[in-house]
Amino acid sequence: MFKTAIVTGASSGIGKAIALKLAKEGINVVLAARNEAKLIELETSINEEKHGKAHYIVTDVTKRDEVEHMVETAKAQFGAIDYLINNAGVMLNAVVTEGKVEDWEKMIDTNIKGVLYGTNAVLPHMLKRKSGHIINVASVSGFEVSKKSTVYSATKFAVRAISTGLEKELAHTGVRVTNISPGMVDTNLTTRANLSRKPLESSDIANAVYYAMTQPPYVNVNEITVRPI
Repeated sequence: MFKTAIVTGASSGIGKAIALKLAKEGINVVLAARNEAKLIELETSINEEKHGKAHYIVTDVTKRDEVEHMVETAKAQFGAIDYLINNAGVMLNAVVTEGKVEDWEKMIDTNIKGVLYGTNAVLPHMLKRKSGHIINVASVSGFEVSKKSTVYSATKFAVRAISTGLEKELAHTGVRVTNISPGMVDTNLTTRANLSRKPLESSDIANAVYYAMTQPPYVNVNEITVRPI
């Protein structure tokens, strides 16, 4: 029986790579993002391969009603949700002294509230089934803070805190929680300027996600940190 995963931020970068990897492995994928044109393109590409099926849902994770609609639509389409990959994220001006409050609010709403909204929407379904896996894509910025990453790092520290606390809350329920912290990845969130190391590929993070997903049911991979050498 095919399993089903919701992937937020699926239209590009890490989210797209995760969706492609899971579909290739025979998992049905619900593609959630704001860019409908890119979602349609990805859905078509996946369905043409005839492995896992894809279904897109235009979703802004900063809007709780849209996230709840995403989950209900996914359940109606595939019957059950086995995995939620909270991947949607933004990295904007994070320097406190520059006072870009609107940028901070966008990061907080997407990177923190988006994770909580998705988790809140899918958790009752997973708890009822006594099975499920929530995977949160954070960042190494959730471990280290630079002078230019203050607010962004704060949001990723929060994601790690949510992952750590939720794993404890869900002990013995059958629902697993994993936090993935990528280092520099070659996506549209990053710039190649002044890079001292070759960035990771989005597929490297997708492979880490799939590794965590495919462990035996009694194994919970709490944290994976992936850095370029």
